[in-house]
Amino acid sequence: MSNTIKTILLMSLLTGLLLYIGDLLAGESGIVLAFLFSLVMNIGAYWFSDKIVLFSYGARQVTEQEAPRLVGIVRKLATQAQLPMPRVYIIPSDTPNAFATGRNPQHAAVAATEGILRLLNDDELEGVMAHELAHVKNRDILISTIVATLAGTITMLARMFSYAALFGGRDRENSNPLAELALIILAPIAAMLIQFAISRSREFAADEGGAFISQKPLSLANALRKLVKGVEYNPMEDASPSTAHLFIVNPLSGGGIIKLFSTHPPVEERIQRLERLAMGGLS
Repeated sequence: MSNTIKTILLMSLLTGLLLYIGDLLAGESGIVLAFLFSLVMNIGAYWFSDKIVLFSYGARQVTEQEAPRLVGIVRKLATQAQLPMPRVYIIPSDTPNAFATGRNPQHAAVAATEGILRLLNDDELEGVMAHELAHVKNRDILISTIVATLAGTITMLARMFSYAALFGGRDRENSNPLAELALIILAPIAAMLIQFAISRSREFAADEGGAFISQKPLSLANALRKLVKGVEYNPMEDASPSTAHLFIVNPLSGGGIIKLFSTHPPVEERIQRLERLAMGGLS
């Protein structure tokens, strides 16, 4: 299934969810209002979701004069990948991490935290930024950013609906308490499963694509080792679960059930794949 079709399906899912909630809350008038709201959300997700994500993390766009090491590496890799030069941002966070966003390669952006710039050497940083440019090249960035908007919206609406149900939302004649309860409980789970399904396979593909762009699979493997330890030691406190899948490693720290349902595949498996790729040679 192409990314275009997946994007359309995701936007349709958001629209359907909003219409359903509108019907539960206010019947036909709720459906009309929900439809108008869904149009705004879908347009906003397509045109502005990347800006929203960057703004939410306080990312600051930098020039080559301001960040010669990072911008120089990105420029070199973009040339090797035959991609337009993306905008480059730095996130004011000590947690080592990075992500890419944007609606297409012509409107892409890559963001790196201050922590990752301090932690990694040049080869390792090349591996990470090549991974992010592979997301751009594979056109993952639009659907991943829309998923972030979608997951956040689903979670927000579930909370809003729970408040509405508590303060009179169940007074309608045709209300269905069981359906309302199911929505409140299952909507955030649905958002998590969407992230889970979208992110895991794309991370493997971006690792492989990044290895071919940089020609340094072991550098990316070494970077992943450092990053996962860095996040465990210093998790990103202001990271949102709805945008966790955007980062190269999960910015949220946790074990048990959180680790089981992580939006990212196990780092150990990603490292093993990169090591096998290095042993087989890159062509």
